Amino acid sequence: MGNSGIDLVLFDLGGVLFDPGGVAPMRALAGINNDEELWRRWLSCPWVRAFERGQCSNEAFAAGVVDDWHLDIEPAAFLEAFAGWPRGPYPGAEELLTATRQVVAVGCLSNTSGLHWAAHFGRWSVLEELDFRFLSFELGLVKPDREIFDAVAGRLDTPAERVLFIDDNQVNVDGAASVGFRARRAQGVEEAGALLHSLGVLPGR
Repeated sequence: MGNSGIDLVLFDLGGVLFDPGGVAPMRALAGINNDEELWRRWLSCPWVRAFERGQCSNEAFAAGVVDDWHLDIEPAAFLEAFAGWPRGPYPGAEELLTATRQVVAVGCLSNTSGLHWAAHFGRWSVLEELDFRFLSFELGLVKPDREIFDAVAGRLDTPAERVLFIDDNQVNVDGAASVGFRARRAQGVEEAGALLHSLGVLPGR
């Protein structure tokens, strides 16, 4: 361990290590021009929350989102498009995980569905090497609810103040901070890497 005061780094996946895709097509479908507003609505949508908790079927999710958002698309077509949203890890993501894991324990804490995990995230072999894996659809809980951060904190031997959580959405950062995690916002691998260097987790450049 170094002198950073951090013993474990938990990464969000989509938006930090993995290109989630979907933002541009969903903005176009919903007629929303602001990414922050899109994410706010997405994270609070009851159908998204149920789906990412593993509590509704693919078909019910698609029909629910189309109805709730008043989208001009058939549910089956929306589901097909949604299934292909994730675009894979950002350049340098594997290298960042590997470098970080050489210094401290590493894990992920991410909202994702069983559909996206099976088709995309779960096929990324480097995630098999993580020390911890916390996924919303497996926990039955979603960010930014405090319950998911409480649940994760309760499963760790590491004190919350020695856990660094990195997410691209401020509302999730705030949720993690509420349970005592050292939580920081970073968008993409470059920002996440710069953050880890600035906090002394990784050696200075």
